[in-house]
Amino acid sequence: MRKNAKALSLAMAAALTLSGLAGCSKADSPAPATTSETTAQSTAQQTETTTAAAKQEAAPKGASETEAKGAEGEWEYKEATLSLLIDNNVSLDGLNAVCDLAREKLGITIEIEYKVDDSVLKTRLAAGEMTDLMVYNSGSLLSALNPSEYFMDLTGQPFVDKYDDTYKNSVTVDGVVYGVPFASTQAGAVMYYKPIYEELKLEIPHTWDEFIANCEAIKAAGHTAYISSTAKKSMTQVLFLGDHYNVMAANPDFVKEFEKGNAKYASDPAALKSWKKYEDVLPYLQEGHTATTYDEACDMLADGEGAHWICLTQALSNIYSLYGEEAVNQIGVFGVPGDNADDHGLTVWMPNSLYGSLNSDKQEDILRFMEFYISDEALNAYAAAILPDGPYCIKGYSLPEGSYDGVKDDMQAYFDAGRTKVAMEFETAVKGANCSTITQSLISGLTTGEAAAAEYDEDCKLQAVQLGLDWK
Repeated sequence: MRKNAKALSLAMAAALTLSGLAGCSKADSPAPATTSETTAQSTAQQTETTTAAAKQEAAPKGASETEAKGAEGEWEYKEATLSLLIDNNVSLDGLNAVCDLAREKLGITIEIEYKVDDSVLKTRLAAGEMTDLMVYNSGSLLSALNPSEYFMDLTGQPFVDKYDDTYKNSVTVDGVVYGVPFASTQAGAVMYYKPIYEELKLEIPHTWDEFIANCEAIKAAGHTAYISSTAKKSMTQVLFLGDHYNVMAANPDFVKEFEKGNAKYASDPAALKSWKKYEDVLPYLQEGHTATTYDEACDMLADGEGAHWICLTQALSNIYSLYGEEAVNQIGVFGVPGDNADDHGLTVWMPNSLYGSLNSDKQEDILRFMEFYISDEALNAYAAAILPDGPYCIKGYSLPEGSYDGVKDDMQAYFDAGRTKVAMEFETAVKGANCSTITQSLISGLTTGEAAAAEYDEDCKLQAVQLGLDWK
């Protein structure tokens, strides 16, 4: 293993797991969101002071008399200052790169304030004291904020036509579009070590049975077929959560019926399979996996000490930071397979989004900044500062050279084919608080898939009751 990188690995793993199962979490582990959690889509802990990091120099004297040529046309230059609220543990590298361009091209200066917690956020919203822009969750947690009361309606804006449909749905509430993607996506997917696949002449599996057959062939050849970072219990959730595409493909009404309390993981056949898959992989785990940490799993995959790891694709950035381009590009990505080879898809975690304040007197400038933020020019600047862990949510945008092969080749293909669905937590706020504890027990062989599914249903019922839902 690459011991010389271990100290840095520990630091990076800690930062990554803070960002966690995005949509999702600033808790003590990267667990997917509950109603009280917020997303931290980042790979580094932000240590800059409240406003100094975002203060921009004034535009050159006389620049307001000219217009700057943007990558997609003429950008109007008009000096303005906008305030932006963001979590205090999000890396600003990508945002700062775009803000530098926005100051140069548009004359817009962004001043940043940091969000302490959601209670303060909700107080400011209710008091009408929100910043001009804010970065917040997409999906179910957005809906819980009653966005029509606080955020600008973007439905008729031309730039919304560029959105990937999966993302657009995640920032649409009651038919109204509110958000602009803040960063790239990521996925809960199978990351695999390409040299082992090449050595054994294996094909990418498009069904779960094919995946298990590959695991068997890998084990027979003397390799570890399935890496599990079981010691980091939050990471044990990803097989279950990343299988959501297959649940929805088999039963498109599952989320709607689940939220009503009608559909259950223990009784819906496709949903139950998500739990039984843990039992299927038990024969292929590395020795001592219950003590394997997140950073050790990164080491194992980068070194080819295991063939598969089902994890969030943000791990690619960790591996790249530790071992470089050659190592990260030996790792491919495919969606957790289901039963239908013709519908092999990818479960995607949406990025946080930018929202414009309905009470701001600078809405024209907000719209100018939003349109620029998702231009090719701005996306290229963002990607140059922070390599993406998944495709962007913008149709027709080509990831720049230097992006990870697993992202620009493997993951992008799912987006291009329209075979993506958001993780469950973006569609409903009902998520059992003990999910990671249950999945850790399951991957440790301490319970069965059926028992784990039933336990999780009861866990979700407790959450649903807290949310005021009428569950039986």
